[in-house]
Amino acid sequence: MFTYHSASGASCSFEGPRAKIGQGRNGNKSREGGEKRLASTINAKAISLNDHLEKISYLARSLSDENRLRILLCVSEEKKSVNRVVDEVNLSQALVSHHLRELKRSLLVTTERSGPFVYYEMADARILTILEQLNLLATDLLAARKSF
Repeated sequence: MFTYHSASGASCSFEGPRAKIGQGRNGNKSREGGEKRLASTINAKAISLNDHLEKISYLARSLSDENRLRILLCVSEEKKSVNRVVDEVNLSQALVSHHLRELKRSLLVTTERSGPFVYYEMADARILTILEQLNLLATDLLAARKSF
């Protein structure tokens, strides 16, 4: 189990999943050894994540808007101008510009200027992988839920 303590004094605890029973040194079933190794691995990952929670939450906030996600997917395949993004996602030019500015600020898109036009493109292909994983997680977690 690990506990995160924020600067404001709030804390959050996490206990990872239980280890499966594994083989011990003597061929005996050893739950304790497997649990210790799993707990150690989870604790190491948690400590590593704990050092980066501010950065993670910053990116998560940038990904928390459905329109922003639609725009991000729109510019994932190739560079596109604001007008083209407006046409493809069917949002107002002002709203698309606002979201592109936020995506650029959070380094999720890059820009390229060509004359009077600015073209936007997804900054890193790993963003798509993260979105796919979030989709799988959301599908699994929400499958049993009846209402929101």
